[in-house]
Amino acid sequence: MAKIILLSLLNEIKATFVDMLPDQSEILKVVSFKTSRSGGKGGQNVNKVSSKVELIFNIDDAHFFSEEEKQRLKDKLAARLDGEGLLHVVSQEDRSQLLNKQRTIFKLIAILKAGLEVQKARKATKIPKAIKEKRLANKAQLSQKKEGRRKLNFD
Repeated sequence: MAKIILLSLLNEIKATFVDMLPDQSEILKVVSFKTSRSGGKGGQNVNKVSSKVELIFNIDDAHFFSEEEKQRLKDKLAARLDGEGLLHVVSQEDRSQLLNKQRTIFKLIAILKAGLEVQKARKATKIPKAIKEKRLANKAQLSQKKEGRRKLNFD
């Protein structure tokens, strides 16, 4: 079941990242992995096998990104970077270390894609005259309503 999900996720990622990111093998050259024991399901297997995988990615070591792209990634992913500028991606959902490793790679690719996305510049639009008039009419109506609530002073 997990393999089917990962394969469909992989196909989806390949379809959307073909033109933006380098090949997965290029990314794997600049990342490092750390494994440890994960909690959760697995019974006694959890106590024996290091199935939790942490992927560590250094943006500065990524030779396939231009300086502009590296800066954009650092700006957008500032909250996810540690003090040394490293990006950590963790996966411990599966019992298999290999599946967790693949999952961290998919997560990294998704994070990089989101970080490299350039937001469209907002076009300033003019507020229509009718809307301005409607707002002013509503404002005058509220003002009259509040004026009617005041106590009359017969001095």
